[in-house]
Amino acid sequence: MSYFQFESDFVGSLQCIPMQVRMKLDNCGVKLKLVHWNHFSQLERQTLVNLPCQTELETKTYREHLQNLVTKKTGQPAKELAIDPHPPWLDKANIPHDVRAKAEELQVDISLDKWFNLNPAQRFALIKLSRPSHENKNFIPALKDLALFDPSHS
Repeated sequence: MSYFQFESDFVGSLQCIPMQVRMKLDNCGVKLKLVHWNHFSQLERQTLVNLPCQTELETKTYREHLQNLVTKKTGQPAKELAIDPHPPWLDKANIPHDVRAKAEELQVDISLDKWFNLNPAQRFALIKLSRPSHENKNFIPALKDLALFDPSHS
């Protein structure tokens, strides 16, 4: 799995939690905070980037590894969250409301055809970056990364 271009300013050092790890956190139901992430060594962070987390067994293994690491570093496990059995980033047929609203606000048209052709990690990034609770500064860079935004046509 690769990083997004909009993450290039911090992925070298892994000082922030990259999107691919954030997706794994949602897959395994762990609420990892930046304060937890900052306790991890570079090698531990890279391991969390590299470990698979898609099948049921991989997800269980990832959650156990992560919770053991958090507990070792902070003395208690991270909060666990419910796992969505049908996460919106796997739904190729429906663009989530927040993504549509954020795109419309920026006068960007994300057609259903374009949404369908994105991979789950790309859809995940747009979903996360479009949430009202998110600062959204990387939404346009993400659209550019995914060739969904051309400033000359807006």
